Amino acid sequence: MSLLTHLLACLFGMGSWVSINGLWVELPLVVPHIPEGWYLPSYLSVLIQMANVGPLFVTLMHRFRPGALNEAAVIYAIIGLGTAASFLLAFFWKETVVVAGAPRSVALLVLTFFLATVDCTSSVTFLPFMMRLKARYLTTYYIGEGLSGLLPALVALIQGVGVVHCINSTGSFNHTLNSSDSSVTFDLRAQYQPANFSAEVFFFFLSAMMLVCLVAFLLLNYHPSVARERPSGRYTNGRKEKSERDRKWAEQKPMMDPYRPASQKRRSSFGTGSYSWTQVFYIFVILAWANALTNVVLPSVQSYSCLPYGNNTYHLSATMAAVANPLACFIAMFFPVRSLLLMGALTVTGSGVGAYIMGMAALSPCPLLVNETSGGVVIVLAWVLFILTLSYVKVIIGLILRDEGHGALVWCGAVVQLGSLLGAVTMFPVVSVYGLFSSGDPCNTKCQ
Repeated sequence: MSLLTHLLACLFGMGSWVSINGLWVELPLVVPHIPEGWYLPSYLSVLIQMANVGPLFVTLMHRFRPGALNEAAVIYAIIGLGTAASFLLAFFWKETVVVAGAPRSVALLVLTFFLATVDCTSSVTFLPFMMRLKARYLTTYYIGEGLSGLLPALVALIQGVGVVHCINSTGSFNHTLNSSDSSVTFDLRAQYQPANFSAEVFFFFLSAMMLVCLVAFLLLNYHPSVARERPSGRYTNGRKEKSERDRKWAEQKPMMDPYRPASQKRRSSFGTGSYSWTQVFYIFVILAWANALTNVVLPSVQSYSCLPYGNNTYHLSATMAAVANPLACFIAMFFPVRSLLLMGALTVTGSGVGAYIMGMAALSPCPLLVNETSGGVVIVLAWVLFILTLSYVKVIIGLILRDEGHGALVWCGAVVQLGSLLGAVTMFPVVSVYGLFSSGDPCNTKCQ
């Protein structure tokens, strides 16, 4: 294996969702300075789903005009757009414009839409591009994709985002007439600490990460040692004609899979025909379900499930969950199992753990074991196990669909976005409109 190719594939994958993941973890610093306040997360959710117009366009072009879209050119364009938007965000995120008589963060919302378009479109362009490399590098790409959530979270921890200190404040003074009895009660008040460096510096960091992704993509296209890692032995220079030949070759001659007989009869018209339409439907349903849960449904209630156990528990669960994603991909590098049965078992396990997390969020601010140390330990372990199992499922599906050809990976990215869209459509009214969840105070959760 080429260590350089692995490194480049990882850095390329890190650019897939680093911008939006970074923006989410920076919200505690951004929100106090903009007129939208804590309504901003709801606006961001809507903008991210609107940005699915990007992957929709790419998928439709692949379906009705196969080969007409220059895949490499699209990737160059979206990485360049992401780099520029992140850079401009550092200068204009606090700027407001009066719209309908009220100040609005127009620049922040527009630039966020561009970033969301970049990240959503990466799902249907980055994955198919990995078809040009040997199958083992797909797992490395998934490790990089997992790091796109972990690195911004670690930088935000160093920055001190959302660090809360509980301080005493006088709650009330009671004095009864004709009595010398009086009492003073003290309550704890959450005080957010100032950050170690500004939001502007953080956005410059995101822009630098996108620039690193661009350099990695350039080297994946042009470095001679990477050319030797192509399954066809061909060097792709990014021109449309060559890209089409590589794509057709990938569709017609997918990687030989040691788990399948060489002379297997076609069971469907999907990919190489190794799976029946029932199995293909099963794979894509699990893919949509896993992405809906991990990308939208459970993250939207993470604060409700963790904050009642304390601020440290919340930050620990968020960080460890971000670590679990690349860890699952790292495990898949050494155990690249393509079993549909294992996929189903892990999905059921992860969904069961997710149901526990959702239950604790519904019981907030007084979930089970709220006043016990074991309660915090259990909820952190639940988040780690949830992300670990379903991330491994997503890698399994990626490996399976990679064997089925370039077109299968395009549909893989489309279904990823579809699952996230369905999850957002479900959770947005539940959390933001009807307010069915109650948050716990990090300093004053009082339960019987």
